[in-house]
Amino acid sequence: MAEVFFRSGWLKFNSWDSTLYLFESEYQVPIISWELAAYLATAAELILPILLALGLATRLSALGLFLLNIVAVVSYSAIWASGYYDHKLWGLMLLVVIIYGQGRFSIDNLICKIHNKIGEK
Repeated sequence: MAEVFFRSGWLKFNSWDSTLYLFESEYQVPIISWELAAYLATAAELILPILLALGLATRLSALGLFLLNIVAVVSYSAIWASGYYDHKLWGLMLLVVIIYGQGRFSIDNLICKIHNKIGEK
């Protein structure tokens, strides 16, 4: 999951003029301006996948990517015709992380273990 979103963010970052054009003319992001949406989406797609891969703020990172995924589906009607299956699958995978939390080999899990040892003393 992290790779999919990070690659998308990296592509947006590397072709910033195209990104701004798409957010202004193609994507119909609700509530906020297209320019703010471009910055927020790019930042989220670059930061949250790294946190998710490290297992740091795992549930929060997964929730952020889940919401970003929903906004992408709502904002860009071409997804309904071509890539909707992928977005449903990504949403389900992110829901698993949101519900069950971090894995055994995550920074969150390490923090919990250290916190529990300190609490025992």
